[in-house]
Amino acid sequence: MTQLVVRLGEMFTAFGAKAAYGDPIEVDGKRIVPVALLWYGFGAGSDEGEDAAGGGGGGGATIPVGAYVTVGNTVRFQPNVVALCAVAIPLTMVAGRALSRVVKALKK
Repeated sequence: MTQLVVRLGEMFTAFGAKAAYGDPIEVDGKRIVPVALLWYGFGAGSDEGEDAAGGGGGGGATIPVGAYVTVGNTVRFQPNVVALCAVAIPLTMVAGRALSRVVKALKK
């Protein structure tokens, strides 16, 4: 089981940049490279005792944040506004709530 976790870790480390940046696409004379934010995690467990317990787990997420667009010699980043808002709104709410609790605790 331990070897499996090590091998999975090595595999995901090797393909990290390829997962964050997609393959370039040519559209109407523009070169587009999609960009994503991604994270992943795995877990494992084992008990070599008589009952032979096991374990496992894994997960990940990908958010398309935008694309690099090349026209001639000019490169610019075009954000995916919908995806950024979908991530920013809950993040802002959680950060605001945490900040209010910190301020409240410091006042005491």
